[in-house]
Amino acid sequence: MVGRSRLPRPAPLAARGFATIQGPGELDTFELFSRFAVALGVGLLFGLERGWKQREDTPGSRTAGIRTFGLVGLLGGIVGALAQAAGLAGAGGFVLGVSFAAFVLVFALFCREENRAEGVFSATTAVAGMVAFALGTYAQWGDLRVVAAVSVAAVVVLASREALHGWVGALTWEELRAGLVLLVMTFVALPLLPDAPVGPFGGVNPRAIWLIAIVLAAVSFVGYAAVKYFGARRGILLAAAAGGLVSSTAVMAAHARRAAGGEGTPRLLAAGAALASGISLLRVLVLVAALNPALLPWAAGPLLAAAATTIGLACVLIFTGPEDAAAGSLPHFRNPFELRAVLLFAAFLGAMIVVGRVASERFGAAGALVAAMAAGLADVDAVTVSMARLAPETLGPAEAAGAILAATASNMVAKLALGMTAGRGAFALWALAATAAAFLAAGAALLLTPALLGASS
Repeated sequence: MVGRSRLPRPAPLAARGFATIQGPGELDTFELFSRFAVALGVGLLFGLERGWKQREDTPGSRTAGIRTFGLVGLLGGIVGALAQAAGLAGAGGFVLGVSFAAFVLVFALFCREENRAEGVFSATTAVAGMVAFALGTYAQWGDLRVVAAVSVAAVVVLASREALHGWVGALTWEELRAGLVLLVMTFVALPLLPDAPVGPFGGVNPRAIWLIAIVLAAVSFVGYAAVKYFGARRGILLAAAAGGLVSSTAVMAAHARRAAGGEGTPRLLAAGAALASGISLLRVLVLVAALNPALLPWAAGPLLAAAATTIGLACVLIFTGPEDAAAGSLPHFRNPFELRAVLLFAAFLGAMIVVGRVASERFGAAGALVAAMAAGLADVDAVTVSMARLAPETLGPAEAAGAILAATASNMVAKLALGMTAGRGAFALWALAATAAAFLAAGAALLLTPALLGASS
């Protein structure tokens, strides 16, 4: 039949999410040419990146540029078409394997000669050629969206050489080791943990607890990375904002010590502590929304009011006071991916769930409230997670939200005591003002919450 390819084709492009030109008897031929065009485009994309990196080299001194890589992608498409015509399960598979091996042999030899001439050791161009050839081949029968996505991702990796090398050079052994441990815990240990309650009093789900601990560690690492890679020498406020993700208590302690030692203006240091406290309140709100959105009607108002008040006061202190040109060094945060820290948090989290369940079953909501306030002196996240998981089976949404708010309040009182004891003077007064304003705003929102819920219902 004239105008129609005799090659067996997979599902039409339209079925794969691509527009096609509907012409009488020309759909298969157009699809074939479209796939060849994609294979060529893949090679040109790789060649553009390689050619740009070597644009100042003398012509003829490099193995492959934009033209060569374009032909590599097209060659892959031709081999893929021939292999599919012969049947991938039979002779086509043999054609594909032999062609790929021959291409790798020739291309690698040229890359080796280029390395010898330049006196370098690099396999990047050779591997890039293999990837371009393989993607051009796959473009003949695979999903073109996958081909495009993988091609772009590969070229981004190639183009990010300096950034990736710089990141690896700045990475410490402790950070690398801790990150590898976290990966093992996530992809090796997590699937092996039982996904069912274990232990007395209804027990705890080890897999759920472990997953939450890992997620919280990852969130904390955002603050750690911000301090290390973006916060250094950029001012105390950026460090405080990142510290709110890691530990607002640590920020309060560090700023109080600096204020007592005269390392910065008490006004700016207090603003940083207030900013970190407000961000930590928003973090609690995000955890509640992610773990148990049913608690939001009772918890969102007070948490948002307190966060807005502390962050607003921090902005007032920052933008209305004199500039502090010598803010000093930034507070230091330890790597939150340390194995011991994650293990202790997981154990504490599991214990809090059991204690909260026992207290709520034996003493009702009052018992859970007291337990949450006591635990909140040390860690609000554990209380937030445990109480969110206890509702609605053990505690009602209102009681669970009240326990989280009580833990948050006790934690703020503990931070205030720490700031006033270590910081003293003007810093202590500003910290007291921020905490008092947050309590007043949260209390007002808490009083209005029942009325608002009644009106909405």
